Amino acid sequence: MILPIYVYGQPVLRQEAEDITPDYPGLKELIENMFETMDRADGVGLAAPQVGLPVRVVVIDLDVLSDEKPEFKGFKRAYVNPHILETGSDMVTMDEGCLSLPGIHEGVKRPEKIRVQYLDEEMKPHDEWVDGYLARVMQHEFDHLDGVMFIDHLSALRKQIIRGKLNSMVKGKVRCSYKVKTVK
Repeated sequence: MILPIYVYGQPVLRQEAEDITPDYPGLKELIENMFETMDRADGVGLAAPQVGLPVRVVVIDLDVLSDEKPEFKGFKRAYVNPHILETGSDMVTMDEGCLSLPGIHEGVKRPEKIRVQYLDEEMKPHDEWVDGYLARVMQHEFDHLDGVMFIDHLSALRKQIIRGKLNSMVKGKVRCSYKVKTVK
């Protein structure tokens, strides 16, 4: 089922998400719905707060990039209760966009390498170092679980430049090709 994506201004996007237990009701269905919603919106990652749920669940599908990056062939994963434990010291700046911030793309500086801990869909624990593009997507999505959006990493000047777009979103003026839920 396609869920509406919550747009900037929705309080759930600024809320800290809670870890869930293995018996969380409807977890498999939530994960399926999140993948379907993300695919319909042409995203590569989606966090539960973006569909209105303050729980620590993220889905990432990098298979769409496999023509350019063969290592992502078939890469489609869910992350339950993910947490970043450590970050490497090398920083990289890349353009980022977000389904909850349609029409905004900005350069964001993040660590190139991170150590993450999470449960997979089968609730099996993982503790691993991740680098490159996957590390970037994880950081972006895991930020959502802490009430952080990529625009929070921008300089005051860049924030000032996009302020008009953000104000429009808060007023419910959003144009995109997928179903959204705005404040108004």
